[in-house]
Amino acid sequence: MSAGLATATAGSRSLQVTDRRRHQRVQVNILGRFMLEDRREYPCQVIDMSPGGMAMITPVTGRVGERVIAYLDHMSRVEGRIARLIDGGFAVQLQNTARKRDKIANVLTWLANRDELNLPEDRRHDRFVPKNPITRMILPDGSEHSCRIVDVSLSGAALATETIPEMGDSITLGKMRARVVRRIEGGIAVEFAPVQNRDLLEQHISISEKR
Repeated sequence: MSAGLATATAGSRSLQVTDRRRHQRVQVNILGRFMLEDRREYPCQVIDMSPGGMAMITPVTGRVGERVIAYLDHMSRVEGRIARLIDGGFAVQLQNTARKRDKIANVLTWLANRDELNLPEDRRHDRFVPKNPITRMILPDGSEHSCRIVDVSLSGAALATETIPEMGDSITLGKMRARVVRRIEGGIAVEFAPVQNRDLLEQHISISEKR
């Protein structure tokens, strides 16, 4: 076999492996939230996923063909359309950029091999409820409002609040700077600019109990 043919064959095999990886379904347990076209937000659990699709357990179901936007741990935002209904939820055909598909493939590879290789837990986007969930939100006009942290990760938080800022507004949450990215039922979701460790996050996001 000539060197050129060997190189071409090796490249073809690499491409086939990459293609299989792109579409291979991985059993996962990823939590998040999703929105249907009515823009109401609900919790969800992704039970299997590939860069091209995912199956979700959800408290409500949409209709086949309906657009879905989901914000998932490890994945951030993904979107697509409902391909079919399943028991307890639905399957989604994802419609993302090539860059996003590559990111999903990398995260799924990490998740699939984490247990087998005894890899450390990735906590970049894991959600938790801080010990003191009551905090103070300062709006661009300087007004202060008390709100409750529904849950928080190193990249953002969900807040229960009657005061709804404009989408895109920069606010202060405790001592943290954040940006309003969307409305949720009963409040808003915000995104943090810097990524910190969990201990620092808890110290900066909540109001001191001595106040």
